[in-house]
Amino acid sequence: MIWVGRLGSNAVASIGSSSLYINIGNALNSLVVIGTGIKVAHAIGRKNENEIKEYINSGIVINIIIGTVFGLILIFLGKGFIEFLNLNNSEVESNAYYYLALNAPILFFAFFNMMYTRILGSFGNNKLALKINGVGVILNIILDPVCIYVLNFGVIGAGVSTLIANVIMFILFRINTNGILNYRYDLKVDFEKIKEIIRLGFPMAFQRILFTIINIILAKIIAMFGSEAIAAQKIGVQIESIAYMIIGGLNGAVASFTGQNFGAGKSNRIKEGYRSALVVGISYAIVMAGVFLLLNRPLIRLFISDESTILIASAYLKAVAFSQVFSAIEMISNGMFTGIGKPNIPATISIVFTSLRIPLALVLIKPFGISGIWISICISSILKGICSY
Repeated sequence: MIWVGRLGSNAVASIGSSSLYINIGNALNSLVVIGTGIKVAHAIGRKNENEIKEYINSGIVINIIIGTVFGLILIFLGKGFIEFLNLNNSEVESNAYYYLALNAPILFFAFFNMMYTRILGSFGNNKLALKINGVGVILNIILDPVCIYVLNFGVIGAGVSTLIANVIMFILFRINTNGILNYRYDLKVDFEKIKEIIRLGFPMAFQRILFTIINIILAKIIAMFGSEAIAAQKIGVQIESIAYMIIGGLNGAVASFTGQNFGAGKSNRIKEGYRSALVVGISYAIVMAGVFLLLNRPLIRLFISDESTILIASAYLKAVAFSQVFSAIEMISNGMFTGIGKPNIPATISIVFTSLRIPLALVLIKPFGISGIWISICISSILKGICSY
């Protein structure tokens, strides 16, 4: 995003617009990632080797279907998706569609990389997943300026570098896991296990899809304030992800830790793990809230130099700073609920309060302008954190 930011607000807005629909793909993928992660962790807790292999097989089948179908949807219906946002800028719309179409193959490999990461987490082997993801990230960082500027691909260059990185990660997962992640052809497709995975993953996937649809509607409202506003939100979300990704790591760790101990019937360790994760997560969230409040402009300037975009993005970071602790509580609680096989609880909480963002935003933009949208996001996040706890 730093490299794309050098191309201007229009380039950032292009990726920001297409990312809304890419996030629907990631939400769909959570169906298999969460469901497979839970069932593999439970089977590991029970020390049932055959079940582990069957659940991994089932996850692979679901992933192939979702990745192929969603990729075709992006290619053939992507233009209509972008036009729905009413961006009123032909350059932004054109680049947004090309970037969206390129994400069809990107997401196919990314879906597997995310599932492989979660399965390794279920085994407690987060170090290997970290190393492989680290290679992908570093490779992406190196390739971005090369593809965007040296090869002069522009916005599309960001997608090309991401595709190459994901393919390399996919290969590394396959050759470094001693066959654990391979499809076992000696086992038949177990449709009951596929149903179990879908049933467990569906509440969280539905919640994330709804969350993304709400963000698309919010983006339509944000688009009324111009492409600078869309770019500002995208940059704000990128910076906020520094907090989100760390807490997301705790979410995955708590889910795996809880899943294994739930399978082994050790409820006290589940409670201890949840409390420990809360201490770490809340401490980190407090630090990040301070950074967003005090250092928002220097952070935003790393991405873009346009003053109007900086002003809008800084207002976004100031607003979400007040909800960081509550977002941390929500995500860590989600991990605990997921681990015990009750993802419908956090999904319901999220659906109810995330849906409030649209009416809240429409009410608050009258007195506060675009900042009213950021305030609505903050309020809903606080409510979700309180209810999750």
